[in-house]
Amino acid sequence: MKKRVIGYTSGVFDLFHIGHLNILRNAKSMCDKLIVGVSTDELLFEYKKKKPVITFQERLEIVRNIKYVDVAIPQFNRDKKDAWKKLKFDTMFVGSDWFDTDKWKDLDKYFNKKKVKVVYFPYTLGTSSTKINQILDKNRKK
Repeated sequence: MKKRVIGYTSGVFDLFHIGHLNILRNAKSMCDKLIVGVSTDELLFEYKKKKPVITFQERLEIVRNIKYVDVAIPQFNRDKKDAWKKLKFDTMFVGSDWFDTDKWKDLDKYFNKKKVKVVYFPYTLGTSSTKINQILDKNRKK
């Protein structure tokens, strides 16, 4: 019997856009069960010093209802090792903007020892929640 592959990814998922959908669709195509961590409002403020446009509960509900997502859970911290200890996923999906950073070099080594595959998906150029927010800010000032 073939082992079911459990995948994991996480993010803020504020102002849900095509880049978010691409990551979730691509991740689900590579695993049997996709678990998605959604950053809490407090976590986002802790590391980005900003509040999301869409509240955590609404973002969690949106992600939970994407057909590619099997389980959506709160992400209370950004510690991927801690997430693995709790969830025991086989594959971690992350955006290519993190590839070859010091943080992910360390995580690649850690996950390699645990036999967890790390897959870097291409960053969706031209679309991001930050860019959408910048456009909205410009339009509000006019």
